[in-house]
Amino acid sequence: MTKIAFLGTGLMGTGMGGRLVQAGHEVTVYNRTVEKTAVLVAAGARAVATPAAAVAGADVVFAMVGDDAASKAVWLGADGVFNGDLADGAICVECSTLSHDWVLELSQAAAAKSHIYIDSPVTGYPHMAASGDLTLFIGATDDDLEAARPYLLPLCREIIHFGEVGAGTAYKLMVNLMGAVQIAAAAEGLLIAEKAGLDRKLVTEAIGKGAAASPQVIRNSKLMADDHHDRDIVFPASLRLKDTLYGLALADKVGQTAVFGEVAGRAIQKLVDQGDGDLNESKVIDALRS
Repeated sequence: MTKIAFLGTGLMGTGMGGRLVQAGHEVTVYNRTVEKTAVLVAAGARAVATPAAAVAGADVVFAMVGDDAASKAVWLGADGVFNGDLADGAICVECSTLSHDWVLELSQAAAAKSHIYIDSPVTGYPHMAASGDLTLFIGATDDDLEAARPYLLPLCREIIHFGEVGAGTAYKLMVNLMGAVQIAAAAEGLLIAEKAGLDRKLVTEAIGKGAAASPQVIRNSKLMADDHHDRDIVFPASLRLKDTLYGLALADKVGQTAVFGEVAGRAIQKLVDQGDGDLNESKVIDALRS
């Protein structure tokens, strides 16, 4: 049994933390909204009031939070991980989708404390987190990944090691930027079809069988056709915008113009600006319609 701290028990973190409990580890959890720890506490985890309290004596720390600001708070805040009594040489696994610059800065902060840092953004939905079917995009040295592997395996069906710290995040931001473009393109296509007098649901079925299909296009075009923007929300527009902006910042950092990403970003920004950031990202169809 290993002492593990899990920080962030939202839709994804709850499933991931649950997998670590099921694997037999001693799991302590922290979430800014304490009520969201209830499922994991019922499963056998212990909830505490601060990240520092969560990591007391912990050998491994996982974080799954919303953005750079939340990540900075849990790791470097006054009551954050690196101000707690973390075990020497602990493994620090950041699973959140964050900016590339912040991931590199955070890894340096971990190294300064002589801890192992694993860059491990994930892909998948909450039900996949709960069943251990995520894919992990890893940035770490070979040795550090091997040290962390026993704690990563309960979470996933696949580990893809892209290289050193920052490589996992670079891939995640690139592929999520592609996703934003696909979603905006699907919305634009459905609006064209609608104005041409085609049945949206029939169009969606045809798209799913054709060369333009992708998991993003299929899932979001169905939501768009059914106007299901306010139910079963697993990826709100606000998070899509955050990932898109981080992806555009990475493109700028490496010197790549992201024309299509910028257009998609403006469409999603419009959706968030009109007050719909908490709805499904598929709602972008209505932002483009208006």
